[in-house]
Amino acid sequence: MVKGWSFFFVNILIIATLSGQFTSVNVTIDDRLLRSEEKQDIINLSNDVKHFFQNTTWNDTYSDIKIDLYVQIIFESVTVKGNETIYNSQAMFSNGKDLRYFDKSIQFYYNSSTNLYYDPVLFEPLTGFLAFYGHLILAGEIDTYEFNGGNGSYELARDIAIRGSASDYKKGWSNRINDVDDLSRNIGLRKARLACYIAMDLFEEGDIDGTIKELNIMLDGLDESYRDIGRDNSTQYFLKVKSERIAEVFAILGRKELLKDMKELDPDRRDIYNSYLETISK
Repeated sequence: MVKGWSFFFVNILIIATLSGQFTSVNVTIDDRLLRSEEKQDIINLSNDVKHFFQNTTWNDTYSDIKIDLYVQIIFESVTVKGNETIYNSQAMFSNGKDLRYFDKSIQFYYNSSTNLYYDPVLFEPLTGFLAFYGHLILAGEIDTYEFNGGNGSYELARDIAIRGSASDYKKGWSNRINDVDDLSRNIGLRKARLACYIAMDLFEEGDIDGTIKELNIMLDGLDESYRDIGRDNSTQYFLKVKSERIAEVFAILGRKELLKDMKELDPDRRDIYNSYLETISK
């Protein structure tokens, strides 16, 4: 009996150890455009989506990464297709920091009596699009630990998108293939994000030389991104979130030339860099 209980608790421990990287999941449902009976049919969706992300093991290699995830699903309409009720919606996925993805064209069916489970063989539109964006967020997070570390997650997201585009629920999936391709090939942004995160850690540790080295790598990465990709949404959102802190660190270090470089690379936030340049001049 003791051995049996020991075996039971060992298995529980293994399951806990293999739990997903998304430790905190906040799901918001906007169902204002649905009728009352339609709202009742999706009453459990928020919890089901939360459990889906938290109970899935996304990447064994980076199992120690802990990610906050924010999901918003906005329902637009309902279509009846045979015996299925198809929900048309938009959705937003974010890590609450510098990763945010908005999808304007999602279709899925939902059965509140069954648990959400991603099947790599049998494609389902709801778990497919949840897994797709889960891998995109995870890829971006892993990229801040290792250069191009998110490649595997990007490939998994692309595989899902390809399967979606070949399914009976094709809407939006060709665009998602393009999205994941654009993200994975934006090597400049991926370099810049990694260097920025390393630089901020080194700055907190008091390693000034290391901080400046990494921030220069970040600038080179942003320049490479603009040359190769142009002014894409992901790079612009990264700069929107990080520009204030980057400018503050440059100012504390007295690096006017680097602030001027940032002003050229990020003209949308020119006022931020100018304000910190003025603090150095005084």
